Amino acid sequence: MATYFSILPNELIDSISAAHADGPSTRFLRLPHPRTSMPSLFALYATGSQLAEVQAVAPPNEQSWFLGDNVVADGRLLVMTPMDPTFLLIPLLIALQSPDGSLGQLRPWDDIVEDIFTKVATDPADPPKDRSTILDAADLSAFLESTCCRSALGNMCQCEAITPEITVYRYSPPILTAYLQRKVVRLSQPSLQEGSKTVTRNLAKDGLMDDGKEELLKLGRTRAACDLVSQYLPRDVYNALKATYDFTPLDAHLKTMHEADILIAAESTAKGKKGAAAGKDSKKRKGKGSQGVEKLKKANTEGMSKLSSYFTKK
Repeated sequence: MATYFSILPNELIDSISAAHADGPSTRFLRLPHPRTSMPSLFALYATGSQLAEVQAVAPPNEQSWFLGDNVVADGRLLVMTPMDPTFLLIPLLIALQSPDGSLGQLRPWDDIVEDIFTKVATDPADPPKDRSTILDAADLSAFLESTCCRSALGNMCQCEAITPEITVYRYSPPILTAYLQRKVVRLSQPSLQEGSKTVTRNLAKDGLMDDGKEELLKLGRTRAACDLVSQYLPRDVYNALKATYDFTPLDAHLKTMHEADILIAAESTAKGKKGAAAGKDSKKRKGKGSQGVEKLKKANTEGMSKLSSYFTKK
């Protein structure tokens, strides 16, 4: 069995530990990434109630790990990050939408799942040439039937209970946008963003942390949160979310700063060229003399009296 070094959430560690006594409670799934649609690795754990994204961080050069007296040849670090299953559901439900944009009918979840398999799952009888694009039907089924998936339906669907046993669903862009806006509000909190050096550095670089820029700073934090959420959203969904905010004042501020940077760079370049031109002129003035003068400089003056000696009193 291969050995890997990993960073895991505490709940996932507990889930793996419990598997020894109660059987496997963690399953790794290949599912379409919500932004790129490419098959990516995820971990379903805590009896299907939680989901984590699995990413491998590879060093730029080949490295290994030391584990006691043993060497682990694979120097990659597996990072497993808790993930909102809503993001994985978004492209799956969007794939079922009518080309004319109509909302369609409210339907039981089992019917929706069948349509998702038809649209997304790989047909075993006709597998693609590129194996990296293969989606296993069992993995997709495990996710769609999981507790976390069912819980996430209300974040993006209109839900109506027909009977205590039957609930029907319909994908709703306004419900999804409202949910994403709440996520942006939470991610915009200074207490969260100050933990990221990258976000703080970018806000400071844009001049948003100066005194008197409080409103612009709020917009900057909101845009940073939108950019973070966008890493897990299809482009159309992200554009719809971004359109709900007015970033006009922030864009005007950034444009002014950009123009000021260009002006400063132009002035610096002009001063550099002026200094270089002055240096060339100075070198020209200090250039070689006439041919006769240069010959006199090279003449042997040993034993010759200085010219000033002819003008001294004898």
